[in-house]
Amino acid sequence: MSTLRLGDVAPNFTAQTTEGEINFHEWLGDGWGVLFSHPSDYTPVCTTELGTVAKYKAEFDKRNTKVVALSVDGVASHNGWIKDINETQNTTVNFPIIADEDKKVSDLYDMIHPNADNTLTVRSVFIIDPDKKVKLIIVYPASTGRNFDELLRVIDSLQLTAYHKVATPANWNNGDDVVITPAVKNEDIPTLFPKGHKEVKPYLRMTPQPNL
Repeated sequence: MSTLRLGDVAPNFTAQTTEGEINFHEWLGDGWGVLFSHPSDYTPVCTTELGTVAKYKAEFDKRNTKVVALSVDGVASHNGWIKDINETQNTTVNFPIIADEDKKVSDLYDMIHPNADNTLTVRSVFIIDPDKKVKLIIVYPASTGRNFDELLRVIDSLQLTAYHKVATPANWNNGDDVVITPAVKNEDIPTLFPKGHKEVKPYLRMTPQPNL
């Protein structure tokens, strides 16, 4: 099986979820998406993760980004687990969880790493753009919970750099200065970046974030 890589079209699938059957590409529509997997239901770290995503849903919505989780258990199990998540994390799960009992989606997205565990999915994260292209892949071990502030930061960067000729430097956060891409000629900078720029080195040119 080939490994999914950045720039590939995210594989489409139809699956049962806690919010009914979805066709993944149709469900994404013309927005961005985050697909993230969980080793199994009723696991402690995943319980905190799903609760966190529920609390952050408004932040994802502001970024025109849908979130969907996946676990290799069934819908009935998911629904029972959601009750625990809502109770223990003081929230309400407000996004679908895919039931992947046959591991069809897990295989499409290479979520099972046999040397880690040959039945459970690792903590994969895929960010998908409106063209259904994979823009980011992060894989965590089952023992390490994800940082969803970082995922929001990455979405901000991906959306900014998709529409402007910039890149985001180390530890960048929304509102910070950005890097002008090397392809931009010096003579074009005043037109493209009227807020001005600073040349640190000929290859390192900084400018205020252009979409603010």
